[in-house]
Amino acid sequence: MIVREFRPQDLKTVLKIERESFADPYPAHLLRDIYNLGAGFLVAQEDGRVVGFIIFWIRFEDEGHIISLAVDKDYRRQGVGAELVRTAIGIFEKFHIKNIKLEVRAKNRGAINFYRALGFSEEKVIANYYEDGEDAVVMRMDFHSEGDSPYGHEY
Repeated sequence: MIVREFRPQDLKTVLKIERESFADPYPAHLLRDIYNLGAGFLVAQEDGRVVGFIIFWIRFEDEGHIISLAVDKDYRRQGVGAELVRTAIGIFEKFHIKNIKLEVRAKNRGAINFYRALGFSEEKVIANYYEDGEDAVVMRMDFHSEGDSPYGHEY
């Protein structure tokens, strides 16, 4: 598996993964806009096929934000998502980010446990965050000093 930058020709496959992963998927135009605005947008590729993606950006001067992470249903629980997150963390480290945040549906215990295993902790709950009224759990990873990531990757 390789992790590489998203290319516009990946959009069709990314949309398929997005739609099978989320009840309220991002539309194609929004994913294109996020990409065009310069957000981090990586894909995982296995045997020439895109099997997952992560979208992230620097929200404030020293805060990273993971916007979306999804993996093709046939490739879940094989380390694809973890490698995408680790790669994004490595990129954040290059920009001296002090913390990374993300939101996850409060009922999605699998995702919460996944992020916990990667070193994130639950920060707070935001009521009625999602369009359907479900709450979000804000998860956070802090770096206390330069190079304080649990991964120590150079990307």
